[in-house]
Amino acid sequence: MVVLTGDARPRGMADAERLARVRYVRETELADALPGADVLFVWDFLSDAVAGAWPRTGGPEWVHIASAGVDRLLFPGLVESGTVVTNSRGVFDEPIAEYVLGLVLTFAKDLHTTVRLQGERRWLHRETERVTGARALVVGTGPIGRAIGRRLSAAGLAVSGAGRTPRDADPDLGVVHPMERLGEALAEADYVVLAAPLTPETRHMVDAAALARMRPSARLVNVGRGALVNEADLVEALRAGRIAGAALDVFEDEPLPESSPLWDMPNVLVSPHMSGDVIGWRDELVRLFTANLDRHVAGRPLRNVVDKRLGYVGSPQRVG
Repeated sequence: MVVLTGDARPRGMADAERLARVRYVRETELADALPGADVLFVWDFLSDAVAGAWPRTGGPEWVHIASAGVDRLLFPGLVESGTVVTNSRGVFDEPIAEYVLGLVLTFAKDLHTTVRLQGERRWLHRETERVTGARALVVGTGPIGRAIGRRLSAAGLAVSGAGRTPRDADPDLGVVHPMERLGEALAEADYVVLAAPLTPETRHMVDAAALARMRPSARLVNVGRGALVNEADLVEALRAGRIAGAALDVFEDEPLPESSPLWDMPNVLVSPHMSGDVIGWRDELVRLFTANLDRHVAGRPLRNVVDKRLGYVGSPQRVG
């Protein structure tokens, strides 16, 4: 088994090391390690090295990534191979949902302005908004989107969704609009939350045309992938007042460059890709992987198997 480590090795790997012979590698060593590996654990889930290091023939029969998103693994060589891909579904769902609720409350109650004014020692009374009855559109109907829908509904928002499969009465998201009618759904929302996977179809799904469909009072929240949004179009829409604000936890280029105008916009909240990272999250990622490794060694179906053609999690699957 090969583990792509990044700057530091994952902790708590003793049980995994009892189940397999483990080799920890950095990006520069990955190409040499992959040809003889049965399993690849992509601990450094922000790395793009797997595509460049993937063997022309063969390769691991199973690849697991320590993130919910798998877009960095969906390159042709892996997609067209017999390799099974699994992700870390379940670790980030509720933390991200809590984070989104916090962002919605921050906008509604103008908390970011309160913090700024406190730093300036300014006493400025304002009126704020209610979240009860506000309309939230969650784009992406996977586990993270569903957790967001449940959390926002519990706070009193009227939630709808947008995804591949339309539904009239989804238990978590209410009415789910088909993606081809996203523009109509955007026009009705006070908060648009992006929690969709990054695929060729969803790249830059929020562009100038989509932003023009949104209400001038609406806010955009992105906890999915940075490339879901055309950042240049978003900056222009914010400057022109076509939408009221944006909360962005993910960006096309990370870290967000210091030159980005998003840093200085008073109606923008910038966070460093941290919405799902709560105390103990790394240990939970290792436990999830180790449990799947135990299933793999025992010949049982793996959990969190991803449909490589579509980029979402499917049914349990046995490797080999």
